[in-house]
Amino acid sequence: MIRTDIVRTYRKIHGWVGIVCGLFLFIAFYAGAITMFEEPVQRWAATPPALPAPPPLDESGLLIDAVLAQQPESARNWRLHFETGPEAPARISWPAEILDDDDHAATPAIFGAALDENGVLVVERVDSAPVAQFIDVLHQQVGLPFPHEWAMAVTGAVGLLYFLALVSGVITILPSLVADLLQFRVGKNLKRMWLDVHNALGIFSLPFHLVMALTTIVFALHDPFYAVQNQVIYDGDIGAQWAQARPPAGKAAECTDLLAPDQLHQRIRQQAPGFTPTIAEYRSAPDGSRVLRVQGYDARYQMRGPTFGIAGADPCTGELIQTEYLPGHQSGWAAVITSFFALHFGSFGGDAVRWGYFILGMAGALMFYAGNLVWIESHRKRARRELPDPQQDRSSYFLGSLSIGVTLGCVAGISTTLAAAPWLPGLVTDAAAWHRYLYYAVFLGGTGWAFLAGPARAALHLLWFAALATATLAITAFVTAGGTAGSGWTIGAVALSGATGLAYAAIRTGRRIHTGPPDSIWSLQTTK
Repeated sequence: MIRTDIVRTYRKIHGWVGIVCGLFLFIAFYAGAITMFEEPVQRWAATPPALPAPPPLDESGLLIDAVLAQQPESARNWRLHFETGPEAPARISWPAEILDDDDHAATPAIFGAALDENGVLVVERVDSAPVAQFIDVLHQQVGLPFPHEWAMAVTGAVGLLYFLALVSGVITILPSLVADLLQFRVGKNLKRMWLDVHNALGIFSLPFHLVMALTTIVFALHDPFYAVQNQVIYDGDIGAQWAQARPPAGKAAECTDLLAPDQLHQRIRQQAPGFTPTIAEYRSAPDGSRVLRVQGYDARYQMRGPTFGIAGADPCTGELIQTEYLPGHQSGWAAVITSFFALHFGSFGGDAVRWGYFILGMAGALMFYAGNLVWIESHRKRARRELPDPQQDRSSYFLGSLSIGVTLGCVAGISTTLAAAPWLPGLVTDAAAWHRYLYYAVFLGGTGWAFLAGPARAALHLLWFAALATATLAITAFVTAGGTAGSGWTIGAVALSGATGLAYAAIRTGRRIHTGPPDSIWSLQTTK
């Protein structure tokens, strides 16, 4: 039995740590849940380029020769796509930069190529839809629009506090775990209801949250970790250790031609049964050496990337020469490192794990929101015991406004920028920038309105606005669903479910603000 004073101390730690990092974590979890389906979102949001159909894999040799001859800059880094579709419409693609009218500022772009019916090379931009990448950056940087290095330092600090909140929360709930875990006391006691929700979500998904906390710390603070290792373990020569792990380069002089695409695909499948190659990336160095890196997936094993594993291969023979990141072919230590990535990304077990992570991510966002509401209601009840005529204090008003503005501003902002994804490329030149503008305009506008209108009114207004934005996303997804192999229909169905839930919450909130306790910040009686 844990002493009461210890539980009280950890309850205070849990409360304050949760207040400090809860809203950051809400954004990270809500955006992170959506990134579980980054590829379907890219597939749905992609704008089809004006390119002829990609040739069959066994007929791609002529296309490769034409690209390398007529687009010599592509030889430095080009990709062969074994699988093509809306998100990868070209068999061959390569990165390049587009200069502005003054030849000063350069915009990165991806170009793809195909041969028309007369065998003439056609080149077009085939950039991926930027909205999925933007939401992933929101997730990584806990919503902060700062330079990546600065934002990741904050993310690392939030991860450390997150882990502390988990440990203190478990200690806090242990004395009443058996009695309260499966109880959901819905009624007038708002604090008890949200506490039950918060505790149940936290306990049942505790392993998931521990994994997220620990992997977040590793990802966000890996540079400081490497710096310490460099000085303490490797005597300032960690670069040499990394160099040993890089795949050796296959020399262009060792063969006259690259292995044909269909033969390369077959050769990789023979050496790694169960591994499905999707992309072959060729790089050329000034000394004439070539390096081939193959991306692909194998749902039976954990993968290093969010949706792929990696193998190094000889570009002339297709022989695998580096398998440290190849699913099912890793050494013990490499498999341990990969597990950190895979457990965070959910890159194992196929769609079943991805849907599970999506649900757990959304539940985690709700848990952080519920935690803030528990603190606000506890503060109100404590004040009511101490004063005969309690008034809402500034801390409750501030936290209530901030919680409503940040959470619903995030939900509405993501729905708005997603709904705009299929239309922006035809309206603006820099769709990626406009996704940022749209999200932060809605997010900051919602947060500002929460402070101007007060938490009670703002909760009602922003819930309806978020429901409208999410319903707009659903309609957009259904309208543009054609040709996306089900991605648009799935996105529309999920968005419609979310819009329905938000509308229901808005109806319940509308009732409560007129009937709730007058000393609550959620009552309009306190804002007269």
